[in-house]
Amino acid sequence: MSESAARGSGHPVGGRSAVRRPAPLLNIANVLTLTRLLLVPVFLLTLFAEGGHDPVWRLIASGVFALAAITDRFDGDLARRHGLITDFGKVADPIADKALTGSALVGLSLLGDLPWWVTLVIAVREIGVTLLRFWVIRYGVIPASRGGKAKTLAQVVAIGLYVLPLPSVLMPVAVTAMGVAVVLTAVTGIDYVVQAVRLRARGRQARTGA
Repeated sequence: MSESAARGSGHPVGGRSAVRRPAPLLNIANVLTLTRLLLVPVFLLTLFAEGGHDPVWRLIASGVFALAAITDRFDGDLARRHGLITDFGKVADPIADKALTGSALVGLSLLGDLPWWVTLVIAVREIGVTLLRFWVIRYGVIPASRGGKAKTLAQVVAIGLYVLPLPSVLMPVAVTAMGVAVVLTAVTGIDYVVQAVRLRARGRQARTGA
């Protein structure tokens, strides 16, 4: 049997096991996730600088927000591509997303740029999903789904448009983007509830059967 075939079959090669070792907790993907969390207070400082409506500071805040949002794309890609997926990353990544988007939404509402009902709808969904994750954590981890990632992207785009000092003629674009984000937020929230209930039911059934 060739060495590549042995690796594919999971048999030992040269006396060594071909089983992949668990990813270390301290890896580039998790570092990027933590970086996103650390950028949250920096973003808030720039958002509220000079009263919160200075065009220059709003552009700076947009840049900080974009940088933090980009780390979400890279940490996920790196984790999947290089086998760096950890349970910590599965939990911390969505928490970092919620911290970034949540602080931005609250900040925009405090500044009067975004209706509070939008912030509350999204906040209730995000907090609820986080609580669901901890509710079922003894039975397993609910990873971020494709729908969840699409929701996060929609929120990031919409928030980014609101943070930018857009002229009034372009505000309908931001409002439409936020509307799409709110719809995706609600739909994916329901999906997570279904996943959590099913995961908990399977976990309890397995324990009972054991």
